[in-house]
Amino acid sequence: MITFDNVCKRYDNAALAVDSLSLTAPTGKLTILVGPSGCGKTTSLRMVNRLIKPSTGSILLDGEKTEHMDVALLRRRIGYVIQHAGLFPHRTVVQNIATTARLNGVPKQKALRTAHDLLERVGLSSAFADRFPWQLSGGQQQRVGVARALASDPKFMLMDEPFSAVDPVVRGQLQDEFLRLQREIGKTIIMVTHDIDEALKLGDQVAVLRTGGKLAQIASPQELLARPVDAFVADFIGRDRGYRFLSFAEFDGSVPLGAEPTAKLGITPEALRDIATDRWVLATNHENKPIGWADAQSLKQPLRNDDLNLSGTLAPQGSSLRHVLDAALSSPSGRGVVVSSSGTLVGTVTLPDVVAAIDRARNGRSGGQP
Repeated sequence: MITFDNVCKRYDNAALAVDSLSLTAPTGKLTILVGPSGCGKTTSLRMVNRLIKPSTGSILLDGEKTEHMDVALLRRRIGYVIQHAGLFPHRTVVQNIATTARLNGVPKQKALRTAHDLLERVGLSSAFADRFPWQLSGGQQQRVGVARALASDPKFMLMDEPFSAVDPVVRGQLQDEFLRLQREIGKTIIMVTHDIDEALKLGDQVAVLRTGGKLAQIASPQELLARPVDAFVADFIGRDRGYRFLSFAEFDGSVPLGAEPTAKLGITPEALRDIATDRWVLATNHENKPIGWADAQSLKQPLRNDDLNLSGTLAPQGSSLRHVLDAALSSPSGRGVVVSSSGTLVGTVTLPDVVAAIDRARNGRSGGQP
C-alpha cells in the first residue's frame, strides 16, 4: 500500500505543484493519476521514490514513512518505468533487464536467468536477448523497460506515461499485455497518464487532479463515469461517458446468439444466394474463423478474398457490450460476429438485441447517469 498523507510540494518561486494530496494506492492494485498539464501528477509520482522531496506531509509504503528511509535503498524497493524506456544504450537487452537485480546484490548469473525469464513474460522471444536498444522498436524498448523494473521483484512500481511514446496500435497491444502481466504479478502500482481512455482501461482506481495539484476525485473507473463529482471531472472525462461505460458492462448469456449460415472461399454465386437469408453471408476459413462478409447480390464469380467486405469487427465471447455494439455497428449486415477465445465463430447478435442488453445494463446501474 502506498499512502499520501496531506502531501504538498511548493517550489522556491512559491508555486504550489501539489496541494494537500491525500490518497491510498491499495496493495496489489493499479492506481492511475490523470489530469491536465500542470496538475502535479508526475511531481506526485516522483515524490514516492523521493526524486522530488515533499515540502510537507508524508508518503508511506505499507505504513512506513519514506522520509525515514535511506534514499538509495528506497529506490531499489520500487520499480520505475518512464517514457522512452530509458535503457542503457551500451548494454544488451538482458544486461539492461538484469541491472536492477544486480543493484540489489543478486549474483550475475542468477540475475541474467531472471532477465531471460522476464523477457518471455513481457512478450519478447529469446532472440532479442543480445540485441542493443537501438535495434528495437519503440514498443519493444518499452517492454524491456517494464521487464527491467520487475527484475528485482519489487513490491511497488511507479510508471510515468510508459506507453505514450508509441503509436496507437502498439499502445493498445502494450496496455493489453500489461493488464495480463499485472493479473499474474499483482504489484502495487501508481501510473501517470494524460490519456483518460488509458486511465479507464487500466486503472483499478483513478485519481483525477486539478491544475494546481488538488485532488478532484478518486474512484473506480465505473464510478467515475457514472458519478463525476463536479463539472471539472465530467468535462475532463469527456462527452462520450455513456459509450465508455459500456466497456464495463459485460456481454453475458442473456443476449441471444443467432446461428449464422456461412460460406467458404470458392463458393459459386448461385450457391451463395441459396444459403443467404439476406444480402450478406458470413465467410469463414477451414478453421471456422470469420474472414469477412460476402455480398450475395453482387457476386459474379466464385468467391475470392478480394470480394469480401472487411468492415466488421469481431467481439470475443465474454467481452464488453462496447465491443459487441461496435461489432454490430461496423458489420455491413448489422449483425455482430461473436468469436471464441481461439477466434472461431460462436454466433451473431443483432443490433436490436445489443441495444436491449445496453438498456438492461443501464437500468441495472446504481446512481446517476453518465
